Amino acid sequence: MSLLYVLLPVLGGYTFTSLYLLKNPHILHKKKRSAFYCTHISHRGGCGERIESTIEAFENAVMQGTEMLEMDCHLTRDEYVVVSHDENLLRQTGQDVNISSLDFQDLPLYKERMEVLFYEGHYSTGTDRKIALLEDVFRKFPELPVSIEIKENNKRLMQKVSDLVKSYDREGTTVWASMDNTIMRECRRTNASMPYSFSMLRGVLVLLLFYTGLLPFVPLGESLLQFYLPRIMNRTYFPGGILANRLVVSLLEKVTMRRSLFKHLAARGIQVHLFVCNEEEDIKAAIEVGATGVMTDYPTLLTTYLCKNKFGLIPLSPPSVTADDQ
Repeated sequence: MSLLYVLLPVLGGYTFTSLYLLKNPHILHKKKRSAFYCTHISHRGGCGERIESTIEAFENAVMQGTEMLEMDCHLTRDEYVVVSHDENLLRQTGQDVNISSLDFQDLPLYKERMEVLFYEGHYSTGTDRKIALLEDVFRKFPELPVSIEIKENNKRLMQKVSDLVKSYDREGTTVWASMDNTIMRECRRTNASMPYSFSMLRGVLVLLLFYTGLLPFVPLGESLLQFYLPRIMNRTYFPGGILANRLVVSLLEKVTMRRSLFKHLAARGIQVHLFVCNEEEDIKAAIEVGATGVMTDYPTLLTTYLCKNKFGLIPLSPPSVTADDQ
């Protein structure tokens, strides 16, 4: 009983302190300063409106007011960094070949019509079917923030990306992204000056820290949390499975999509981007739960929604180009 008299005040004091610091993180942590702040993010360049990851898709997204381009990169046999979601090109081109096995000039064209992965039954088309060079993206959009996901533990690829980032003076506006914690650590070793997002493991850790009350006391190096809106993950990867049960999805959303958590991260200068929101109800859900940014395959839809609801109005402007592009 005497032990209980000691533990209860200690537990109560810990709980009160944790909740107070959760709402006032500036007491322990200096707010991160970022070179960019993005509300409107285009997944694979807005692959619902143009063929994914092409220069045409990126141009269209920028015309619609996007504030960040999200993309994946791979390395060709002759060591060009190209923008492509997949290493194997079967889904995107119909040819069962790996990017790493081909020189840049031998890469096949994308299909004329490509299904939007996160919006089953919907397809995109476009006049541009070429696999883009990362360098061309940097040249064409010199000031636009870019999130680059690295899917393979390829040190040469990471070094090439880092070299391009440095060459185009983009270390403050180009983000390392990877779901794999081992790959993310290697990206950071390659270039520690670039902001980086949470890996899957680190994201789960943040959730555990949040529920145990430890999060306000722990320093975080990441600048962005980019994560699935649970209903999107369910709709895409588990159709008809256990997660198709509305009760299960609702429970998952309640556990992971905590507004107080996202507000805490935002107060520490960590942006929260939820994806891939391709319907108005998904965009609304992401914003209501506290996302600071929304990632979509349909940049026009997102711009229309944000303007209509007067949330983070986005100026419409043409792509920024250099003299070499004119």
